Amino acid sequence: MRVIFMGTPDFSVPVLDALVEAGHEIAAVYCQPPRPAGRGKKDRPTPVHARAEALGLQIRRPASLKSEVEQQAFAALNADVAVVVAYGLILPQAILDAPAQGCLNIHASLLPRWRGAAPIHRAIMAGDAETGVCIMQMEAGLDTGPVLLRQATPIRAEETTAELHDRLSQMGAELIVEVLSRLPELEAHPQPQEGVTYAAKIDKAEARVDWTRPAVEVDRQIRGLSPFPGAWTEINGERIKLLASRLAEGQGAPGQVLDDDLTVACGKGAVELLRLQRAGKGAQDGDVFLRGWPVPKDTRL
Repeated sequence: MRVIFMGTPDFSVPVLDALVEAGHEIAAVYCQPPRPAGRGKKDRPTPVHARAEALGLQIRRPASLKSEVEQQAFAALNADVAVVVAYGLILPQAILDAPAQGCLNIHASLLPRWRGAAPIHRAIMAGDAETGVCIMQMEAGLDTGPVLLRQATPIRAEETTAELHDRLSQMGAELIVEVLSRLPELEAHPQPQEGVTYAAKIDKAEARVDWTRPAVEVDRQIRGLSPFPGAWTEINGERIKLLASRLAEGQGAPGQVLDDDLTVACGKGAVELLRLQRAGKGAQDGDVFLRGWPVPKDTRL
């Protein structure tokens, strides 16, 4: 098929690779414009831009798709279908209508649960037992379109957003290739009205750990916010990111370190901190972190 690909971050890259490997013709790759990054604040191409460039594909980076000029240029590509995954811009109706078979979105949740911006983070933070990927026909509403195909997967006990992100990205890549190969025969199923939830964008204000909360909630917060923005606490006055954890045995005052392995008491139960990061330093496993900066038993976080 002749495909327009629309995506921006790392999550989208395996999908682009899968479409190319499956033999589809990529008419153009749309991604968001470069943004300043790093200490020098120089413009850095997005992951999809970099990958499309390496593949020798035509790249388009409009700041908006609202203008008639952009919409005409999109339609002139004469695509069979557009595949959209974490693109980051609203698609006007003229864009949705342009490809012969419309626009298909790869969404990292089991719709209608977790429509919106941060479905992977929210699924972990809410303690969902499973999540998955849906291939959806796009319409004007926010992730409201009918679903062509879905695949579920359990959320593992110690899984972080980063780890689940990578698994769902690969699942989405495999699923969209299957959908395109079966598109004429697939029936689009409207999403049920019951069970709708919204995955609001992550606010950095959510990242500070409140040790008076139950351990199960603290553990989900740490895993759900890893690697970005990263849950954090203060140890001896220094702000430390917490990037991996698991539930542990023990009890004590909230925030009290219970042993020499960074087991920390919560309002109910305890968590063991498995991976941490000091400001300006790289992330370290708990045992390596402790060798460089001991945190004695009974320290209060």
